[in-house]
Amino acid sequence: MPILPLLVLVGSLCPTLWTWGTGAASDADILDVKVESGGGVRATARVLFPAKPEVIQSLLADYPHWPELFEVHMRVAALNIHDGVATIDLRITHALMPGEHRLVTDSRMLPDGGLVTDLKGGDFKRYHRVWKLRPTGDGDQTSADFDLTVELDSLTPDWLIAVVMRQELEAHFRIVKRKALERIGK
Repeated sequence: MPILPLLVLVGSLCPTLWTWGTGAASDADILDVKVESGGGVRATARVLFPAKPEVIQSLLADYPHWPELFEVHMRVAALNIHDGVATIDLRITHALMPGEHRLVTDSRMLPDGGLVTDLKGGDFKRYHRVWKLRPTGDGDQTSADFDLTVELDSLTPDWLIAVVMRQELEAHFRIVKRKALERIGK
């Protein structure tokens, strides 16, 4: 990436850099994003969703509508579900990566509630995401453990990816919460 656009991008992220270590997507949520020593970025979170695990599971497994759960521009180029494994070919347009980039993953539901997604191909070196869902409160809320490791096939520095990933995950969690409330009619 040329230095001038990188400096402009870093300048626009300065407000985020000041709060980078604060760790919360909301008052009840915990989000930690770190650069991995061997390359890539790992994000872990505990998120409280305002709906039962079945509702959250249905949102996370609604593969054709995945792009609606993110602020980043993406589209589902192909989707194939066979024997409980969903192979999703996403095309992502992002300011950190000029042009459209491909992320092909296999996703499957976990027996105890949740979803695991692994890299199958595309423009990434690593991609592994796990959602573990369990009821909490009176059973009408979901406590979710989230673990994501990503390594882009890019010259963009991992520290910058970590900063942007934090922002994007905070937005993602807010969107899933909003959609969960819409789905249960609140």
